[in-house]
Amino acid sequence: MTRIIADISVSLDGFVTGPDPGPDNGLGTGGEALHAWAFSDDPDDRRILSEGTARSGAVVLGRHLFDVVDGPDGWDDTVGYGAGEVGRPAFVVVTSSPPESVRLADLDWTFVTTGPTDAVAAARERAEAAASAGGKDLDVVLMGGGATVASALEAGLLDTLALHLAPVVLGAGTPLFTGGAPRTLVRRSVVPTPTATHLTYDVPR
Repeated sequence: MTRIIADISVSLDGFVTGPDPGPDNGLGTGGEALHAWAFSDDPDDRRILSEGTARSGAVVLGRHLFDVVDGPDGWDDTVGYGAGEVGRPAFVVVTSSPPESVRLADLDWTFVTTGPTDAVAAARERAEAAASAGGKDLDVVLMGGGATVASALEAGLLDTLALHLAPVVLGAGTPLFTGGAPRTLVRRSVVPTPTATHLTYDVPR
C-alpha cells in the first residue's frame, strides 16, 4: 500500500530553515544544523535515512525548495535526496509557474500547477508504477518546504508525519506550522540520537 508521508527536519522552536533563506542560502542562517543528523555516523541516524529514502517511490516538494536544489549550489552527485543511498525516485513540484529549464535534467521532474492535492495524486501514480515495476511497496514522501507539508496536512492528504527534531533554537526562519485546524496525531515511534529526536506520527483521516 502506498502511504503519503511528510518527512522534514525542524528546530526546537518550530522552524524548517534559519533566518533569511533563499536560492543562495537555502537553509537560512544556521539552518544547516537542522540536517546534521543526515550526515551523522550514528547507526540510528544512518538507518533512518536509509529506510526513509528506500521507501520513496516519488517525492513531492514546493517551488521554493526546487529553486534551491536545482540552483547552482544545490544538489549534485554527492549531496541530494538519498545521495549514496538508493536509486532516484520521481520528483513532483508544486508550483504556479514551471521553470523554463532544469539544471538537474537527469532527474525525473513533474511540475503540477493545480495545487498539492493534484501533486500528491500525480506522485502516487508514479510511486505505484515504481512499486509495481520493482515488486515492493513504495510511498510518496513530501520533503518540504514547510508550506508544502503544512498545506498537505491541512488538506488531509497525509498518512504519516515524520519529524527530525534538531537540538537547536533558530529564533526565526520558515515556520513549519502557522495556524490551521487543531489535529491530534498518534505517536508511532521516538528514536533519540545525539543529533536529532526522530518522531513518527500517524495522521488520522
